[in-house]
Amino acid sequence: MDASVDVNTEVHGTVAEGFEPVRAAFARNFETLGDRGAAVTVYRHGRKVVDLWAGAKDVDGTEPWRRNTAQVVRSATKGVAAAVLLLLHQRGELDLDAPVGHHWPEFKAHGKDRLLVRHVLNHRAGLPVLDHPLTLPEAADPQRAAAAVAAQAPVWEPGTDHGYHALTYGWLLDELVRRVTGRGSGEWIASEIAAPLGLDLWVGLPQAQAHRVGKVGRVEGPEPSGVLRARPKRSVTDAYADPSSLTRRAFAAITPFPDQNDPAFRAAALPAANGVATADGLARFYASLIGPVDGVRLLEPATVERARAEESSGPDRVLVVATRFGLGYMLHGSASPFLAPGSFGHPGRGGSLGFADPESGIAFGYVTNGFRRTVTADPRAQALVRAVRQALAP
Repeated sequence: MDASVDVNTEVHGTVAEGFEPVRAAFARNFETLGDRGAAVTVYRHGRKVVDLWAGAKDVDGTEPWRRNTAQVVRSATKGVAAAVLLLLHQRGELDLDAPVGHHWPEFKAHGKDRLLVRHVLNHRAGLPVLDHPLTLPEAADPQRAAAAVAAQAPVWEPGTDHGYHALTYGWLLDELVRRVTGRGSGEWIASEIAAPLGLDLWVGLPQAQAHRVGKVGRVEGPEPSGVLRARPKRSVTDAYADPSSLTRRAFAAITPFPDQNDPAFRAAALPAANGVATADGLARFYASLIGPVDGVRLLEPATVERARAEESSGPDRVLVVATRFGLGYMLHGSASPFLAPGSFGHPGRGGSLGFADPESGIAFGYVTNGFRRTVTADPRAQALVRAVRQALAP
């Protein structure tokens, strides 16, 4: 990306008293870490305490980022999608310990009859890859995508190990939602999550909202000191370079991987990879998981505890390094550093991040048009998380 492109990096928005360090860190992201256009929102106990945006709507443009500018958030979508299964469980419509095949009989092929619903959420399903990758039109067709994962043989015995299901997570979850409710996950999220909360968040972008979404592109920037790296560079380089590795194959389940700026990609409902949101949409969603927001709370306290209880930990068969997962959410750790040990959420490849921390009442959302070579611990998001931690310090 041409660093000479002129963008307005004046920081707009407000912070509550005591959260001034977040504004300072947000400004430094533009000055030293290569951000071109971004927004960050933080709620505490259901009240917005940080609402900032700056830069350009498009990574290579000059039109200013506005309060309602949205971006593709890649795998941060997974945390929103996970709430669908958790809510269905909370409502008594879905048993997390039931076999997936109970709802989806065709899925039982190749010894998957004992694969449980919770294995989809905790990345223990053994289905991170497709032997026959899908094109974007195939991936966006619910019947074709569901048939592909149903026909896939596990690469490890389900439940015995874990590995990040980068793309297959979405098709597994979506078909479960369809079998239980008769609606796709994107439609379910729109009516049962986004509408009650007034979220600027979509899985399957409506054409009427397309004008609000900025263009994403690659940016480079120095690694700041003190940032936790997501994985050892040598091992992950080897894994991505090896066409036979689970790492390479997991991220190639859609081949070729779509341009994130392609309207067809944004319009598809891919709950593992292509949600579109504002920073406020992500933060407000997470705030509603841990407490009421304008009178609306999504998850009961017992469901929150279930969601953030450790289900998987240790060396990840796909991401190479040690990861920790609850039910649909990454948990605080070296690969996914959030605010505190009890935090849970999900990053998006390239920079976006959403999470909640029940103990402090913090809910956080960051979106950017500057796509960096990070899967989990993006340095810009981490700088903001550290600033929130500083703001909360006694």
